[in-house]
Amino acid sequence: MQEQPALVSRPIGTEQAGEASPQQARRARWAWVEASVWTDRMLTALEDGVKGEVWFSLIDKVFSPKNLGSAWSKSAANQGAPGVDGITIQRYQQDAQSNLERLAKSLKDDTYRPKAIRRTYIPKADGQMRPLGIPTVQDRIVQGAIRQVIEPIFEREFAPHSYGFRPGRGCKDALRRVEELLKDGYRYVVDADLKSYFDTIPHQKLMQRVRERIADGRVLALIQKLLEAKILEGLDEYSPAAGAPQGAVLSPLLSNIYLNPLDHLMAREGYQMVRYADDFVILCQTRQQAEAALELVEGWTAQAQLTLHPEKTRIADTQTQAFEFLGYRFDRGRKWPRDKSKRKLREALKPWLRRTSGVSLQVIIARINPRLRGWFGYFKHADRRGLYDVDRWVRMRLRSILRKRHGHKGRGRGDDHQRWPNHYFADLGLFSLEQAHILACQSMKMAH
Repeated sequence: MQEQPALVSRPIGTEQAGEASPQQARRARWAWVEASVWTDRMLTALEDGVKGEVWFSLIDKVFSPKNLGSAWSKSAANQGAPGVDGITIQRYQQDAQSNLERLAKSLKDDTYRPKAIRRTYIPKADGQMRPLGIPTVQDRIVQGAIRQVIEPIFEREFAPHSYGFRPGRGCKDALRRVEELLKDGYRYVVDADLKSYFDTIPHQKLMQRVRERIADGRVLALIQKLLEAKILEGLDEYSPAAGAPQGAVLSPLLSNIYLNPLDHLMAREGYQMVRYADDFVILCQTRQQAEAALELVEGWTAQAQLTLHPEKTRIADTQTQAFEFLGYRFDRGRKWPRDKSKRKLREALKPWLRRTSGVSLQVIIARINPRLRGWFGYFKHADRRGLYDVDRWVRMRLRSILRKRHGHKGRGRGDDHQRWPNHYFADLGLFSLEQAHILACQSMKMAH
């Protein structure tokens, strides 16, 4: 998976392996480049409004045509579902210039009001449902415009061990740091989980953190309005008492702002913490250090009105116990895709691998290969055996389709392995995770 250009934060979801058409990929790349250039200019422009450690006169930067245009470009590239007003990206694009001009005027005149956020749910790998908030296209543009203005201000003081939704950083950087610490003898891991973090961030305390650097009252009021936007869930509408909805453009930045004091507290106390959004681990050399680190986190989260998940927060001895972080399972010196990651991939592939599928195998393989390649791009550093399990499952589903077409029942098994051997699917162009892993290892050896 390719890294996005520096100075521009990734939106939620770009760390996950998925499919995108070449046209969508080109649009996304150009949007990131354009936004990166704009952010460079924003850093220079903001210098005129700083007094000490607090920044004034920002609202004009928010509604400037260039800033709104950059935010719109990123929203259009990310696509996304419509909000409560039903307006899609395509519909907004039909008259984008006029829409942006009206939006700029409403922000300038202080008449802009965000619409309700549409609540939806997506399945998690553990079978539970994750709540998402979908703002309208226009509200996403406003959130993006605010983010592009205030992100450079807060980015300067974010801790280096925070990797989630930050410029030029990602999951792979966090995973590399964890591996470095494990190799350096950090044996004990505080594996922490914040319970429903995005839904429980207290608004008042969050705004206090924002006010430490932002003094423009209109920008502060705008952020407050976006946080307090009503939630529409089915036919029910309510005002949230806390939280920054996952799926909203501004939420990742606000979540990092709120956890930034924890980052610096752990660094001051000498602990090696690696955080990606609300998912973090603390690596220690002794159990006593790990217990003290966990006690410190418990105290901080309590005063921050957050809750550590009692069942998912623990201390692991990496010489005898495994722990999971960002989709990987670390197990006594080896790395595997965790079971939840493999289940998520299987669920994504199943619609194309039904036994009753009526399309040719070539079409099926063409459909699933981008997903397999994207998944491998993230998990290519895993142990080879963890990838072989996925290859074997995919071929089993393909053999089941062929078995059905030949009038047999059940899953692919027995003589099916001789009737349709592995090279049969390779000849049809099926992407093999195991073979890709072998080639990647050979290339690394040759490079060394």
